[in-house]
Amino acid sequence: MTNLLLGDLTPQTDAHDLKSRLQWGQPAFTIVDVRTRQTYNQGHISGAIPLPVDELVKRATVSLAKERDIYIYGDSDEHSANAAKTLRDAGFARVSELSGGFSAWKAAGGSTEEM
Repeated sequence: MTNLLLGDLTPQTDAHDLKSRLQWGQPAFTIVDVRTRQTYNQGHISGAIPLPVDELVKRATVSLAKERDIYIYGDSDEHSANAAKTLRDAGFARVSELSGGFSAWKAAGGSTEEM
């Protein structure tokens, strides 16, 4: 298990690791949902912000610090990986893809919300 509590951020993160970080109340990170707004509204990780891929760089540049830890998830691991690469290419160095996305989060018993 990666020790996220000590500040290590890996390119991919397991849902259980992210859940542990949330439970410990670790500061200075953001969870980003890059799925469509409609899909986001049907259910998302509690506290995640919606930044659809077509608006990702523009909105992230305005609303997120480039040194902030960012956990990103999409419709698939490939979707998450592409979005994470887009953010990294825009200068966001601390980006981690949530392996398995929203499904893995729900399977891990993570908190969710609907709009």
